[in-house]
Amino acid sequence: MALYEHIFLARQDLSQAQVDALAATATEIVEANEGKVTKTETWGLKSLAYKIDRNRKAHFVMLNIDAPGSVVEELERQTRINEDVIRYMTIRVEEHEEGPSVMMRKNERDRKRRSDREERD
Repeated sequence: MALYEHIFLARQDLSQAQVDALAATATEIVEANEGKVTKTETWGLKSLAYKIDRNRKAHFVMLNIDAPGSVVEELERQTRINEDVIRYMTIRVEEHEEGPSVMMRKNERDRKRRSDREERD
């Protein structure tokens, strides 16, 4: 089976519970078609570089998927139909990254810098 990273952006006015439900739905679609989601990361609410459908921010979610191409086609079809998802992208990768992704490491690094700065003040 092939390895994929699927990232989607959900509307800014959704609650975190609704975003988690979207990720769970995507996981169900993959697993119902004999695929496997190896990791799910919610990167949080982030500002966009430009407005997308009148949204200045979006909830970012990444799924690491181990599945055949037909499963990814079905996942993208279902994602395209969903009104809460404003953008998505699926990329085939050679191997999944171990541990937290770059975005999660960046969040931890930023939190550490903020706490160090507050300690100095």
